[in-house]
Amino acid sequence: MIVDSDSASVSSTAPRLDWDVIVIGSGIGGLVTATQLAAKGAAVLVLERYIIPGGSAGFFERAGYRFDVGASMIFGFGQQGTTNLLTRALDAVGMHLETIPDPVQIHYHLPKGLDLKVHRDYENFLQELIQHFPHEAVGIRQFYDECWRVFNCLNAMELLSLEEPRYLTRVFFQHPLACLGLVKYLPQNAGDIARRYIQDPALLQFIDMECYCWSVVPAAKTPMINAGMVFSDRHYGGINYPKGGVGRIAEALVAGLEKTGGRIEYKARVTEIVTEGDRAVGVRLASGKTYTARRVVSNATRWDTFDQLLPAESMPRAEQKWRSRYQKSPSFFSLHLGVNAEVLPTGTACHHILLDDWAQLEEAQGTLFVSIPTLLDPDLAPAGHHIIHAFTPDWLEAWQTVPSKAYQAKKEATAARIVERLSAVFPGLADALDFQETGTPRTHRRFLGRADGTYGPIPRRKLLGLLGMPFNRTAVPGLYCVGDSTFPGQGLNAVAFSGFACAHRIAVDLGL
Repeated sequence: MIVDSDSASVSSTAPRLDWDVIVIGSGIGGLVTATQLAAKGAAVLVLERYIIPGGSAGFFERAGYRFDVGASMIFGFGQQGTTNLLTRALDAVGMHLETIPDPVQIHYHLPKGLDLKVHRDYENFLQELIQHFPHEAVGIRQFYDECWRVFNCLNAMELLSLEEPRYLTRVFFQHPLACLGLVKYLPQNAGDIARRYIQDPALLQFIDMECYCWSVVPAAKTPMINAGMVFSDRHYGGINYPKGGVGRIAEALVAGLEKTGGRIEYKARVTEIVTEGDRAVGVRLASGKTYTARRVVSNATRWDTFDQLLPAESMPRAEQKWRSRYQKSPSFFSLHLGVNAEVLPTGTACHHILLDDWAQLEEAQGTLFVSIPTLLDPDLAPAGHHIIHAFTPDWLEAWQTVPSKAYQAKKEATAARIVERLSAVFPGLADALDFQETGTPRTHRRFLGRADGTYGPIPRRKLLGLLGMPFNRTAVPGLYCVGDSTFPGQGLNAVAFSGFACAHRIAVDLGL
């Protein structure tokens, strides 16, 4: 449930045409940017094309079930350190969410019987992994301990904009060793560091999966800073599920935004970023209405921003260079199921990953991700039932031109294959189905407003860690980007980091 930690009433902001900051899109990155700026006194307007906030962190309700649009494995709700970015974002606008700790991050079901759990307790996880690879005991500990060194550097300092010189100067003098540590890891990838300590090919494949499950690329293309954050925070702050579903995060941020004087409009589809000369000065909606602002923030993907909202022929050279390094990741085929509760054995973990063949790791419909959030919050489903959300990478091209009747048949056939794969872990699942709804990359593109329904950018080739990832400012004066197309990349806590950084940079630019 959402708890307002400051019950003082705040008068609503009257409609206006001129704002300090306009944010296009109410994904978590955009909402964190908006709430951070509103808390600093900026007049902020968020424009959301859909009817609810959250984007990939939204929800929908069917037949008594409350489904998360995306994954339900949530970082950032810890109560200590500085990497608990969702906790901090809500605190900034006087909001709080009740969360439920998850004792297991993921239960892996991998080729050749590699079946193990990533326990919240770090030592328990290491010991279970070492049982599978006893000859790599030393290397396993060395690799994951190095991830902790990265995390400890991040967790020692306030995470704000790396584009702001005064912040960099201040944080360096406060935490010189941590800063030097992060500089060391910025150009490195997790796969390179893993191979310093580990030789077993099967164990290296497991580490590829450890990275792929949130970065959608194997370890060789996954920045070490991101890996260090994820592989350590799951044991430090832990995985914590918001009571009432992932959609509560966006709802709480919106409540905090409005409480601090900001405003959000729904069914407000931005079709153009308005410029004067070369500077962004506002936006135009599909309705024809125009809003002006001192700064504009796009929480759309960079493809949508520079191909759709700005003239494609005037794309900045820096953006062209970024596209030579990064490409769109696949989208997903999603299967939302309501099932009879007895099909899940006692002790079932909330999150699972299934893969039958290592050669299929990055292939369409190869890796299967599974979330069962009702194991943590039973109130999301009718009594005696559970939610199973299964999703697997897929490409828009495979669905784009399929005729209507064949499209429905293809969805049903794909869903049947997924249920069959799930039945290997949960026998009898096909007979326990109570509700089923499917979504394809076309669905993701339509409802999330993301180019080709993509999950986000991935490297075209092996790059130097995070050095190729852009920050929030763009080559267009007055225009900023936020979300998974900016540093530090994909994942809910990562886009929250992007939101903190973007808001900090704008606040300095506006003199707030």
